Amino acid sequence: MMTTYDVIVIGAGAAGLSGALALVRSRRSVLVIDDGRPRNAPADHVHNFLTRDGTPPSELYTAGRAEVAGYGGEFATGTVVGVHQGDVFTVEVADGTTYAGRRVLVTSGLTDVLPDVPGLAEQWGKDVLHCPYCHGWEVRDQAIGVLATSPMAVHQAQLFRQLSDDVTLFLHTAADLTDEQWEELAARGIAVVTGKVEQIETTDGKLTGVRLEGGKVVSRDVLTVQTSLRSRAGFLVDLGLETTAVEANGMVIGDALTVDAMSQTAVPGVFAAGNVTEPMAQVVMAAAGGLKAGSVINADLIREETGLALAARGS
Repeated sequence: MMTTYDVIVIGAGAAGLSGALALVRSRRSVLVIDDGRPRNAPADHVHNFLTRDGTPPSELYTAGRAEVAGYGGEFATGTVVGVHQGDVFTVEVADGTTYAGRRVLVTSGLTDVLPDVPGLAEQWGKDVLHCPYCHGWEVRDQAIGVLATSPMAVHQAQLFRQLSDDVTLFLHTAADLTDEQWEELAARGIAVVTGKVEQIETTDGKLTGVRLEGGKVVSRDVLTVQTSLRSRAGFLVDLGLETTAVEANGMVIGDALTVDAMSQTAVPGVFAAGNVTEPMAQVVMAAAGGLKAGSVINADLIREETGLALAARGS
């Protein structure tokens, strides 16, 4: 017969492993399912994670897996394609294997959708970046370009200006700036280049510049972009769970699963944490969210078990 786990965790990133650790330390049977494609795989290091600053993502997750396994947690490799509800939840992976769990914790993260500019994807996570808090210190004092694809680019340019005196904003396909924005950028010494970006220039695998339509090349060491943050939650459609748009400064930046203050989705028994619910959360924040969800799930199971014990006693 199929084993029914107390909790199935979908995703073995910071949120999933942190939630799983809280649960196995409460003597819950836990299965973590992961497809081996973490969002931050292209990055060399994790930053702003107290006591772990500079740790390679793979090293962090390897240590986390070992901690969860040390308390009896189990792992399975696969891409989840569906979650179905019956007496318990059934989680299906791409090869047809199914697993059963009393509760489900979704920590499947998100995908960064890059602007469609030739050469950009190849440099992603190297010298094409998106977050000043994740990578800013490492590119300090370099010649930084900001590729505008939305009004958020002005804010991003100001953030990176804190890290370098040489910042250029490429308007690319974004709308023209307001008079106030022009003034603010000029006051901070941020150059603005009009015209659409045609491609990224590289030499020996290193970004060297940005080529505009017409052939002009602007030398840059680093390029920052605003990605579209798309949650990995399509496998929840059978449960009726869909994502909603997420806004920042009045602009849609992606989508996410909606949860309440206790990490609960609209489907009782299905919880979520990490980037799938908070697209802009850094690793340490995702880990904290996973810990919270794990403790909430344990309490939820205790309530159910207490009710069953009372019913049995009454009979």
